[in-house]
Amino acid sequence: MSEHTCDVAVVGGGLVGAALAYELVTQGVDVLLVDGHHPGRATDAGAGILSPETTWNPDEGWFSFGCAAAIHYRTLMRRLADDGADETGFDECGLLLVAVDPGEDDWFATRADLALRRSPDTLVEVTPAEAQALFPPLGNVRRALHNPAAGRVDGRLMTAAVLHGAEQHGLRRLQATATGLRVEGGGAVAIDTAAGVVSCGSVALAGGAWSQTFGQQLGVPIPVVPVKGQIVHMQLPETAPGGAVDSGHWPIVSPVLNHYLVAWPGGRVVCGGTYEPDASFDTRSTVAGLEELLRSCLAIAPGLAGATVVDLRVGLRPVSGDDLPVLGPVPGWDNVHLATGHGTEGLLLGPYSAALVARCLLGAPVPDELVPFSVARFMN
Repeated sequence: MSEHTCDVAVVGGGLVGAALAYELVTQGVDVLLVDGHHPGRATDAGAGILSPETTWNPDEGWFSFGCAAAIHYRTLMRRLADDGADETGFDECGLLLVAVDPGEDDWFATRADLALRRSPDTLVEVTPAEAQALFPPLGNVRRALHNPAAGRVDGRLMTAAVLHGAEQHGLRRLQATATGLRVEGGGAVAIDTAAGVVSCGSVALAGGAWSQTFGQQLGVPIPVVPVKGQIVHMQLPETAPGGAVDSGHWPIVSPVLNHYLVAWPGGRVVCGGTYEPDASFDTRSTVAGLEELLRSCLAIAPGLAGATVVDLRVGLRPVSGDDLPVLGPVPGWDNVHLATGHGTEGLLLGPYSAALVARCLLGAPVPDELVPFSVARFMN
């Protein structure tokens, strides 16, 4: 079998691993991206919602991290454009946080109060009629909060764009599953893969739901497990001969207690996602999952009843033991870093997390933003 060498081996080719490789190669580092591309990778299913301003999470540290991640996206878009990546799947479309049923009133009030306190100059409450004008298929809503700064991102397109940009700077890729580490003293010197040995100076593990693979070998718990999510894609019929529905400007619809809707240009609308923590690595599309999504979709937006179901995608979200990312150097190891555990927020937080972890791999001190997310919190 072949032997490969590199400065840094990045394991995992989802958006986090791709972005990490991009940050390193643009700084002149020789990077080999090792990617087995497992079925069910969360990036491939995701229709990312970039709206930290309306998050339910009361933790101010998480909120600050999420806002920084959203800002990072805008910078990344400019860099990718300079690298010739035309189609990124990113757009600033806005978001509507809505309450549909009377039982959601208190939940909406709590979410809206928190969001307006944090972002008073960005968010505005709109009337039900105004909300329906922004998202025409929407049914009756009781209250709605509009975040015009929110964005959406297609995980597949964004990852392809990042990889394209990285390859312009010399990224090499190896399509193979990493099966183990070769260690000497306090560091990793190589990775075993089905396609040969990868000798490296440092290792970055960005394996998503498969990140536990190396925990036992490192003697460090990496409590990241897969949580299955199913997402249905629908296509609205054309409104006129030769013309598609003008849905590209529709905002994301985020009910306080139901599944979200994300519209894309050309009449495509996505509803997601189920949350199935006991499904392990099951990547099947199921009747129960589809029924749950369609029931939710029509309760929120009955105007979508005439849409055609065109795809049902499954992603395995990498969820950590405390629902927070696992980022940065692995204690006790000189050259092993983690970038995983983003759960439902991988498409929002992933590129920014990767940029911070890349700093560590480049020899800088651990950024303050990463300290709360160290794997050390699971080692006590």
